[in-house]
Amino acid sequence: MCGRYAIVQQKNDLETFYDANMKAAWKPRYNAAPTQELPLVLDADPAHIVVARWGLIPFWAKDDKIGARLINARSETVAEKPTFRTSFKKRRCLIPATHFYEWKKTTSIKKPFAIHLKSKELFSFAGLWDEWKSSKGELIRTFTILTCGPNSVMKKIHDRMPVILKKSDEEAWMNPTSSETALQKLLKPFSSSQLVAYEISTLVNLPTNDNPAVVQPV
Repeated sequence: MCGRYAIVQQKNDLETFYDANMKAAWKPRYNAAPTQELPLVLDADPAHIVVARWGLIPFWAKDDKIGARLINARSETVAEKPTFRTSFKKRRCLIPATHFYEWKKTTSIKKPFAIHLKSKELFSFAGLWDEWKSSKGELIRTFTILTCGPNSVMKKIHDRMPVILKKSDEEAWMNPTSSETALQKLLKPFSSSQLVAYEISTLVNLPTNDNPAVVQPV
């Protein structure tokens, strides 16, 4: 599961990384949480970085409550599950991040950890998006993060991890002509040799704590 992450880069860093323009106001985020509006790049419009609500609301949903439960999609079943299969075929996206957070269960407490690239560079989660129309006619764009089994770094913390795409694989993920087989090959654990994980404080437990102190090691 991935229920919290960070994007500590500036707007110009995001624009350079994706070779895309971002119109929305932006400041670095140290504690991005479900239901918040966060940046992503859509396969339908790769020239722009847009914002969407974290928590997928399928276009056919009766109300928006389902979104809070659909912050992640398991890569192993995403092509078959009715909730995700249409988006997997037609609505894929790149979700920028610099860190993600996971909680390690111990006998008495859950210890939060931060994970990032050894290079400390920006990276992309593999994501799906959709648009849902409310009863008032408002069009709401939402997204979910794909997850997979853990690599050797993450096994020590949790039994799942978000799908991190290699920069060289982003084009294939966004390509509307990519086959299901080709897409599934991208949904694998990221190389453990390129990741760093360390324990952080419980500041991350509250989404209102959104500042550099969140990512500091204890």
